[in-house]
Amino acid sequence: MPQAASPSMNMPQKWTPEQKLFPHQVGFTCPPHDWDAAPSDFLRIAPTSVGVHGWMLHVPNYRHQLGQRTKNFSMLEEFAALMADNGADVCAQVGSNWVHASGLGVQGIADFCSRLSDRHGMAFHMAGYAMVEALRAMNVEKVALNAVYHWPDWWQGTAGFLREAGFDVLWAGNFVDQGWFDTQEDVNALRWIFDGDLARKSFEYVAEQAPNADAYLANGMVNFRSGPNGQPQRILHLTPGLEDLLGKPVIAHDTALYWRVFRSLGLGPEGNHGRLLETLNAQDRRIVGRAPIHLDRL
Repeated sequence: MPQAASPSMNMPQKWTPEQKLFPHQVGFTCPPHDWDAAPSDFLRIAPTSVGVHGWMLHVPNYRHQLGQRTKNFSMLEEFAALMADNGADVCAQVGSNWVHASGLGVQGIADFCSRLSDRHGMAFHMAGYAMVEALRAMNVEKVALNAVYHWPDWWQGTAGFLREAGFDVLWAGNFVDQGWFDTQEDVNALRWIFDGDLARKSFEYVAEQAPNADAYLANGMVNFRSGPNGQPQRILHLTPGLEDLLGKPVIAHDTALYWRVFRSLGLGPEGNHGRLLETLNAQDRRIVGRAPIHLDRL
């Protein structure tokens, strides 16, 4: 006898609250060969109504070259489509260089994000453009960029993108330019993870080069061994202490992206994570305090 066909199940064309696991669902994607802290970091500061899913881009023989990002830029559309099909409310792309590697320019990236958002019925954000949006929201004009581990064509592209967006970049340079390492190869060998005290020292250096900056910036995927037992942490965890040290806003690509995602969700984070994220907390929202890391302990 012929076997009966397996039953099929049609997924929702539009997800309703009753069908979703979480009232607010967020998808993150990151470059290949990078274990991304964004899903974990974002979830830890988000209200319990938020669920997070991560998706690594798959590019064989990936070597962190800007040209590979240009060539595979269309994968972001695939990511957005998959997340939308599964009920995401917001999608977020981690990796600051994709915006300038695209060759689209600032307005072209803004249009690209809007087009994907409209096409898939959810908000789509990119870390590099989220930085621009955050600085504009904070009424910042003059900035200095702590380019951390990024090699020259990376951070110069970021600085150029910021200038195209209308910001006055007073100074920009990476750990080699700042004198902490002799060569870029020495930096690359550490795979984006550095001693905890380098966060304080590098930002102090940048502030000395540009004392008139309105805000100090950092490329967003740098990690410092500032956590318990030397666990690597991104700028998110260090922002309150750095701002106390420098007396000005400190904004990285990770915190800018989280800020943009929260805005689209209509939510704010729990805890104190610096001036930018604090702007999301309405006066009537109860803020759950979490002790910031004190830089004198790093």
